[in-house]
Amino acid sequence: MKLHRLLGKTGYTTFGCMWEKGRVKAGDTYVCKNPDGTAVPLQSRITAYWPDGSVKWSAHTADAEKLDENIEVTPVSAAEPLETKGLSVEKTENAYVVRNGRYTITVPFSGGYLVSSVEDNGKTAALNFRPELILTEPVEVLGNPGWMDKEYHGIIKNVTLEEEGALCCTFKFNGTHVDKTGEERLRFIIRMRVQAGSPELKFTHTFCYDGDPEKDYLKGLSVSFEMPATGEPYNRHVKFAPDNGVFHESEMTLISWHPHVPFGMHAAQMAGTLLKPEGQDREDLDTIKSATPLWDTFDLCQDSDSHFMIRKKQAGDHLCYIDSLHGNRAKGAAFAGTENGGALVALRDFFEKYPSGLTVSGLSTDIVKVHVHLWSPSARPYDFRHYADRGYNSVCYEGYDYKGADPYGIACTNEFNIKLVDTHCVSDEELLQFAQDCNTTTLYVGDPEYYHSLRAFGYWSLVKNETEMQRRLERDLEKAFEFYKNEVAQRRWYGMFNYGDFMHTYDNERHNWRYDVGGYAWDNTELVPTLWLWYYFMRTGRADVFRLAEKLTRHTSEVDVYHIGKYKGMGSRHNVIHWGCPCKEARIAMAGHHRFYYYLTGDRRLEDIFDELKDNEETFINRDPLGDFYPKEEMVEPSHARSGPDWSSLCSNWMTQWERKNDTRYRDKILVGSNDIKNAPLKLVSGPDFEFNPGTLHLRYIGERTTGGTHLQICMGAPSIWLEMADLLEDEEWKRMLAEYGRFYFLPEDEKQKESGGLIGARKFTIPMFATGIGAYGAKVLNDPVLADRVIKCLFERPFREIELDDYDPKIVENAGNCVELKEIPWISTNHVAQYGLNAIMIMEFLDR
Repeated sequence: MKLHRLLGKTGYTTFGCMWEKGRVKAGDTYVCKNPDGTAVPLQSRITAYWPDGSVKWSAHTADAEKLDENIEVTPVSAAEPLETKGLSVEKTENAYVVRNGRYTITVPFSGGYLVSSVEDNGKTAALNFRPELILTEPVEVLGNPGWMDKEYHGIIKNVTLEEEGALCCTFKFNGTHVDKTGEERLRFIIRMRVQAGSPELKFTHTFCYDGDPEKDYLKGLSVSFEMPATGEPYNRHVKFAPDNGVFHESEMTLISWHPHVPFGMHAAQMAGTLLKPEGQDREDLDTIKSATPLWDTFDLCQDSDSHFMIRKKQAGDHLCYIDSLHGNRAKGAAFAGTENGGALVALRDFFEKYPSGLTVSGLSTDIVKVHVHLWSPSARPYDFRHYADRGYNSVCYEGYDYKGADPYGIACTNEFNIKLVDTHCVSDEELLQFAQDCNTTTLYVGDPEYYHSLRAFGYWSLVKNETEMQRRLERDLEKAFEFYKNEVAQRRWYGMFNYGDFMHTYDNERHNWRYDVGGYAWDNTELVPTLWLWYYFMRTGRADVFRLAEKLTRHTSEVDVYHIGKYKGMGSRHNVIHWGCPCKEARIAMAGHHRFYYYLTGDRRLEDIFDELKDNEETFINRDPLGDFYPKEEMVEPSHARSGPDWSSLCSNWMTQWERKNDTRYRDKILVGSNDIKNAPLKLVSGPDFEFNPGTLHLRYIGERTTGGTHLQICMGAPSIWLEMADLLEDEEWKRMLAEYGRFYFLPEDEKQKESGGLIGARKFTIPMFATGIGAYGAKVLNDPVLADRVIKCLFERPFREIELDDYDPKIVENAGNCVELKEIPWISTNHVAQYGLNAIMIMEFLDR
């Protein structure tokens, strides 16, 4: 497979390769070469299989600095391993010991530390890497409102060596945070990757909220580590990467009224020179040292997307901080060093996922401590409570009138890097480059034409501009993407629990999105903007599209869904608060949203999520998605599932597990329901409401009944899932059913009644624009030009009026939305844009119009 560099160019990279069915065997190895024929070492693993057992997707790790812009990976039945810098893992009685050619890293099997020590040729470079948590609770103090902080430290319950090879190894830490009473809060999964010859440790930190929202407010969430400190205070340095340039100070600032600092020494200090004064210069500096402030702690807090502050203080809880610098958007990197060495740290998406922070403390002692704050304790605590005591169904488009908000089980994932160095001070350029590298992980991808030839992720079109209709659709797709990319920045959709998501519906009278109106606020994967963006990336190969889709996946796979607790495997429908809607559904959490990112990057965190979803039918036992619409006493089976989006989402989960593990039990789960649908009176047209037995997986036909509208059967990604599924199953009957479904949706009402023998009754096939993609498939398979005409006409319709050619052109409104010039599309709805985009991409694959 030929690949090219999409993002970044430094450090280690992990990327995915897709292979033609039958070409690569599970036991094959892989060779990577640059255009000049130079071979580059790879570490490889299989991430998916074709139904015949051959490799479908593989993930490969390499040193990106050895890779050219274009590379080629080739599977071979046997290959001599290339010599590498080498990495080894030894398992001792109490710990793993990793030697990567640069450091010796000790990882205890359990206890309070992720890493107990990092040694550099017998010298300790860093030690005691520890997760930390601060929760705060509102309390009454002498009749006045106050806060009670509760401090927790991490406890590692299980360590797994998830991957081991010559180039890298990955440790997975499962644990929680414990306070002094033994109370546990906010369990975590932390991954650490060690790379051959690299001074960097790469961390992926995931936490699940398992507290009480009435009292467990999040005040601080961090990972800390320590470094032995030696040498003079004027050789102890701290650097931060703010908006511009570098903030650089020392424990001891070389400014003195009397005695004077020796000439040129302050300039040398600020240039990062290791100072070694002698004679009178030494005496003068010793005198100054005894009578000058020694700055022990430096704290950077990004408390909003548009403000950060740097503060510092001397040692002692009784002493205050003083402000050092205020700014807009820090780059999220810091350095701390003494004569013993130092460390660079960088947190990805620093301002976007505020309130982030970095703290260096203990500069005045023999142990410097560095905190990487995923939630800075210097910021306002996060309140997990809901915004209302009830739901607002009819007015605000919330699921029900009862309160259903619950944060228990939602998660969030963040990434940060730590680089240990043997110098007391790094250059500004090195710090800034480190920040940039952390924020732009190197990635290689293939060309759209290659993925398209293998039908990666099913059916989608390459970019087409041959006809007037194609040019119109391509313009709309481009403008829609650009609008949302820019809207994230214009509306500042940032913050730990918000970044990555979009809003649902716009309010052109307030020149704002309906952020406060129930189901019109955060989108939470409603009508699959995930698929729209990922298919748009597959066909364009654009880096900016990838980044927007990546952030959407990282958010929606974590914050919008439940990973533990009674709702595990389900997600919350769109709402003012991401977990606020009482509708908890499988389609919000389905694996199909995120398979793209996993197979393109080999992201390990998504393996956890797919494992959570593989048997997701079990959640239907206690959470019937239609339980409020059907009397329990009249049911034969214990639950319900609409063929779409409920059963189709389960298909997505099962299909993903089947291909990831080559486990045919999950194929067989699909076959049970698909056979039941085949036996329904109108096959796929039937229902879409069915009774469902989570134990046997059977769907029981209960008549032509649709809760919420027939459009819900197909607007949550079902056509894309079913088309890919039919190919994997080689099920020609299912393919024919899909084509007939697309045809039936667009029949005039009298013909629907005639073909169904009146069975569909009053059931309506609502919002046909959502079915245009599967309708186009039907037109192609059935060679039906009349259907093709109906599909094209319907695509350009939306409620109340036809879309005009310039509808995706933003309008300028002066002095609105807190902007001098607000760029808005007055009618915009993410529901419409996502479905229009997804269906347009499918139509251009099936119809040459």
